[in-house]
Amino acid sequence: MKIKNGFELMDVCGEAVVVAHGKENIDFSKVISLNESASYLWKKVEGRDFDAAELARLLTEEYEVDEATALRDAEKMMTDWREAGLAE
Repeated sequence: MKIKNGFELMDVCGEAVVVAHGKENIDFSKVISLNESASYLWKKVEGRDFDAAELARLLTEEYEVDEATALRDAEKMMTDWREAGLAE
């Protein structure tokens, strides 16, 4: 999976928000706010391919979470990003 080109994570008034740039994202009318862990992961994998196992590893390295929970959360986040049109 990879974050689609044209999306940028920005800090807006202390909130991590994904902003769309470019004409390929002209129909993107959603405001996507990311929590701390999702923002952390976005920054770690932006611009490259990743999978749920890698996201889970990053979560366990940064947060006090067990591997099973991290993997479940990573898979859910990947689904959410794909459904929101942020990743492919």
